[in-house]
Amino acid sequence: MDPTLILVVCIILVALVFDYINGFHDAANSIATVVATRVLTPGQAVVWAAFFNFVAAFSFGTLVARTVVKGVNMDVISVYVILAGLLGAIAWDLITWYWGLPTSSSHALLGGYAGAGMAKVALTRGFTHSLEAVNFEAWGPTLIFIMVATLLGLVLAYGLMTGIYWAFRHASPKKMDVWFRRLQLVSAAVFSYSHGTNDAQKTMGIITGVLFTTGMIPALTVPIWVIFAAHTAIGLGTLSGGWRIVKTMGGRLTRLKPRSGFAAETAAAISILFSSELGMPVSTTHVIAGAIAGVGSIQRTRAVRWGLASTIVWAWIFTIPAAAAVGAISLLIIRLFVGDKI
Repeated sequence: MDPTLILVVCIILVALVFDYINGFHDAANSIATVVATRVLTPGQAVVWAAFFNFVAAFSFGTLVARTVVKGVNMDVISVYVILAGLLGAIAWDLITWYWGLPTSSSHALLGGYAGAGMAKVALTRGFTHSLEAVNFEAWGPTLIFIMVATLLGLVLAYGLMTGIYWAFRHASPKKMDVWFRRLQLVSAAVFSYSHGTNDAQKTMGIITGVLFTTGMIPALTVPIWVIFAAHTAIGLGTLSGGWRIVKTMGGRLTRLKPRSGFAAETAAAISILFSSELGMPVSTTHVIAGAIAGVGSIQRTRAVRWGLASTIVWAWIFTIPAAAAVGAISLLIIRLFVGDKI
């Protein structure tokens, strides 16, 4: 069998493993609020989330996938750079999952991919040229949307909670909860759908980059089978759960009720779908955490455990450089086996 084909198949499998890990790492984001409010049991919630993660395959195109693959300049991309980037992202995801930190799988992938590209340029052109690997036209808007999407989720959640309290100002809390326990099934579904359409596309972009780099497809167009493979992997990962992070996101950041869970999920879903429409790979972790903080702060700012929130923020900030470092180290290890072919 052709050695290149074997390598491509192996990298695609690694990419799908990352997608699977992304699913169970980010499952907490999809189900934390609906579990915290006890609308669904954890088992019911992961099945609900996984289904809508997969359903997202049938919509929203592949703009996010193209943005991801173009994050590293095309003259730098190789199968080994992509493999090293994936290994960096997987390693960081597993480390943060073990610690129970709700960091971003998206940023781990972007960081690992960029770090591997920068390591290749450092080896071939010199360390001072490392940043030549990064396509800042793609990275600039992506970095901006890291903050925009999160703040949008926070503001929308605050606005939704304000509207809910005004609309139900004459209703008892018990009556409100009856309504919003039902509505939260819808909001959880929409959030899981938005998570699937944005996050699965990142893996699609990586696989498409491998196929294009090796000449197996003529253009950066995502094949249909790649779309379904990515959504299947992330759906199966979600079924595996992410209980360590559920505890942090669903219960420790702020106290949630069905109405606040509905507002947080709806606001986060709107922010993520808006970003997906623009082709921006955003962090579902960032967005839902911002939305949860938004609904918590409407009562009083002390309702949100800002100490925990700041710890989460620092973990987010550290993710891209940490994953980049692991991606770079992964490329150096790969170079020991393949030499200058990197």
